[in-house]
Amino acid sequence: MTTVIGVDVGGTFTDLVLHDAATGEIRVAKRPTTPSAPERGVLAAVDAAVPADLLARCRHFVHGTTVGLNALLERRGATVGLITTAGFRDVLEIRRGDRDDPYDLFWTPPPPLVPRRLRLEVTERVAADGSVVRDLEPEDVRRAARVFAAEGVDAVAIVLLNSYANPEHEKRVADLLTAAGFAGSVSLSHEVSGEYREYERTCTTVVDAFVRHRMGPYLHNLDRELRARGFAGDLLVTRSGGGALTLAEAAARPFETILSGPVAGAAATARLAASLGLGTAIAADVGGTSFDTALIEDGRLPLLYQGEVVGLPLQSPWVDVRSVGAGGGSVAYADAGGLLRVGPRSAGADPGPACYQRGGTEPTVTDAALHLGMIPRGRISGGIELSAEEAARALAPLAGPTGIDGVDAVAVGVVRIAAAHMAQAVRGVTVERGVDPRGAAVVAFGGAGPVFGCLLADELDVDTVVVPPNAGNFSAVGLVQTDIVRSAARTMVRPLDDAALPAVERVARELFERLAQAGAEREVDLDLRHRGQEHTLTIPVRLGEDDVAAVSARFSEAYHRAFGHTLPDPLEIVTVRATSRVVLDDDRPLVPAPPSGEGARGTTRLWSFRRGAWTEAPVVRREDLDGVAEGPLLVVEPTATTYVDAGFAVETHGSGCLMIRRKDRS
Repeated sequence: MTTVIGVDVGGTFTDLVLHDAATGEIRVAKRPTTPSAPERGVLAAVDAAVPADLLARCRHFVHGTTVGLNALLERRGATVGLITTAGFRDVLEIRRGDRDDPYDLFWTPPPPLVPRRLRLEVTERVAADGSVVRDLEPEDVRRAARVFAAEGVDAVAIVLLNSYANPEHEKRVADLLTAAGFAGSVSLSHEVSGEYREYERTCTTVVDAFVRHRMGPYLHNLDRELRARGFAGDLLVTRSGGGALTLAEAAARPFETILSGPVAGAAATARLAASLGLGTAIAADVGGTSFDTALIEDGRLPLLYQGEVVGLPLQSPWVDVRSVGAGGGSVAYADAGGLLRVGPRSAGADPGPACYQRGGTEPTVTDAALHLGMIPRGRISGGIELSAEEAARALAPLAGPTGIDGVDAVAVGVVRIAAAHMAQAVRGVTVERGVDPRGAAVVAFGGAGPVFGCLLADELDVDTVVVPPNAGNFSAVGLVQTDIVRSAARTMVRPLDDAALPAVERVARELFERLAQAGAEREVDLDLRHRGQEHTLTIPVRLGEDDVAAVSARFSEAYHRAFGHTLPDPLEIVTVRATSRVVLDDDRPLVPAPPSGEGARGTTRLWSFRRGAWTEAPVVRREDLDGVAEGPLLVVEPTATTYVDAGFAVETHGSGCLMIRRKDRS
């Protein structure tokens, strides 16, 4: 058992959780995020909650970061050059034949990260089976190096046709670039992605080169600052596909961290759902900027193997988290037609909601919730003093243009619209996949998640809401519970027959040798499809135990669930996937919440959405909750407030979770 610190950087707050497994000590902190320099917010949280002696005993510092994502969103990364096979210079612009919005006649794709003048061709050709059709022409590489030097290129992406089957030409190009004097970073597509689909592999490699310029220095600066404070352990960074990478791996493979932030909350929900025996759970993470949701079934993360950010596909393991701009800082406004709207624009961390008294004047979801008594007045975590007067002042101007009668009604409308946006996102990961959300439990966390738990339950007709310990910092709890995970894949298109599984075992063995993790748990998955189809389903296999019939049956079950029918056509293997996992600590119970200390207690005036009226309701500290308490009431803790509406009852589960259950159907 070890001491672990988890720090999650959100759009508004940076959250920290420290768990000393030896002593049981828990420390939590929330500090405003510093968007211009995220490491400052991280270090502020460390300085606020972790004394030097405890930091020195810390074994792992696990970090969820949005630096790579922000680099893509802001288009602020390296100046990237691309070397590719002759004839494939324009893959990034040709893309696919589809469009993100089929109904928008004016839709245009995002511009490629590499301008055409920096996309250079070399003469060479490798066939899909790995055989060399045409040798590499070295002079083409030297000419490219001269162009890159003249253009001030910082990083080069090398993507040659079919290099996943034979990477020798890519390695040779990298050597020639170095010999020609190029001193920047180089991303090789066969190391980034061992899969076919030239556009997706090219885009992934370019993204890796683009964000490396910011991710590497950021992580090394953070590591240096932590060590200056006495930290002597390992800095880990969470992956988009769950688990964590070491500092060196994250700096070398930054594309794997693009969605590092939202994943930790989903992973913590999966672990919680498994421990509570919840067959189906919905992660409902309401932060300051966004609402993030994922469907957890049988305690398993919903894992995909290709994602997309700002129109750019990435071939990387990817926890399927759906995000919408409906967080506590989402701005409310009246549109041109006088309709009340909420989000996706956010007040963010600076200046933040009007009630934070940090210069913000626009009305937000947090302002509305404070006005309705869903959040108690006073000082919140992070040292921010809430002002109900400023909240009301910001909301009042919306009454006129929307025709809504008074500030109270405006605040109710803002909260209801935000809840509707959240519920629609949940339907995207449940109903659209054939899963009825009514049979699930909503796990509400994030700074504002427990505020919206009952409203989401009503929107989705769900009976149970679970509020975990340290709800406001639950994503950071997910970081504390993480493992070190590595993954690799290789495309291998062939029929699924008796000769296929031994070949799969050989490829998997090679992939695990490349991953090189001693003592790791190993998992193998296959991308399978019916012969003649384009897309695949990913199916777990037990090498040495499963035969072709068992794998086929597992695929048919998954296919029927996804599409409602099965087909008799033979199956085809497309890709072999290997994942190795090193468990950092076998004994990782739920991290209990620290005492609330002296906080708001007594009664408060709050709005009951189910009654449609103001009511006097008790305010109870989380550790003081005894037995079953019926709503309306507020349950307060250091990092979050739980709003329990009329018709719901709350009690503390043996795990430390708050269990909110519907008591009526009115």
